[in-house]
Amino acid sequence: MFWWGPGTAPGMRRQILAGVLAGAAGTTALNALTYLDMAVRGRPSSGTPEQAVEQAASKVGTDVPMVASGLTDPRSWGVAGWLSDIVPHIAYGYATAATVELAG
Repeated sequence: MFWWGPGTAPGMRRQILAGVLAGAAGTTALNALTYLDMAVRGRPSSGTPEQAVEQAASKVGTDVPMVASGLTDPRSWGVAGWLSDIVPHIAYGYATAATVELAG
């Protein structure tokens, strides 16, 4: 049965749609803050996501965190590094939660 078919309960469809909308809203907030950070601080985009994708492609089927794979080391981050990492993720969480609340 297709997820949106006639046998699917309306509440389930609403939850699926809320999840899709929440993911989109959270991703939009995360991207917006990342690009704002790049513009304000005049920094280039990070190569870490590209490296992670390349590494994941070479290790399909494994689950290796970026720290364990040597792509990044949070122990070497200063306050600015931690803030530039945590602030967009907090915005992602709030945008996602707000969207679920509004859609649910």
